[in-house]
Amino acid sequence: MRELVPSAARVAVLINPGNALNAETTLRDVQAAAGAVGVQIHIIRASTSQEIDAGFATMEGERPDALLVGGDPFFNSRRVQLALLAARHAVPTIYASREYAEIGGLISYGPNFLDAFRNVGVYVGRILKGAKPADIPIEQSTRFELVINLQAAKVIGYEVPAGLVLRADTVIE
Repeated sequence: MRELVPSAARVAVLINPGNALNAETTLRDVQAAAGAVGVQIHIIRASTSQEIDAGFATMEGERPDALLVGGDPFFNSRRVQLALLAARHAVPTIYASREYAEIGGLISYGPNFLDAFRNVGVYVGRILKGAKPADIPIEQSTRFELVINLQAAKVIGYEVPAGLVLRADTVIE
């Protein structure tokens, strides 16, 4: 986020309180990062489509410099709504998976879920060949991808820093 909007002093963070563990982890990580770089955060909680709309309405008055949408299955199911609202409110927004940028969100940075799904297949294959699930190590994602949608940047009148574009795994023009 710091590279996307270097001058950001206020960042809104959208979390789903209905997914308590995920929300707590996101808040802990964001608060630590915000404290380290001196950014003020504003937490927006939403677990329904109406609460998402209301959250964006409250942002209208507060005008954050950027928005971080926490990774959450509910938000993923509402990604079109989120991308449209971010564009309507012209707020630079970063999401947790590439699907957001592919449908019109500005930028995403997160694990490559295709790789994760392939690993699931490998695990299933090992189990079918007789391995005990308890003996198979748990692996965290090691490949993260940065996807930038330059069309979305034009819509909100924002110029993505060139260095960020050069490092992107995928650029949507």
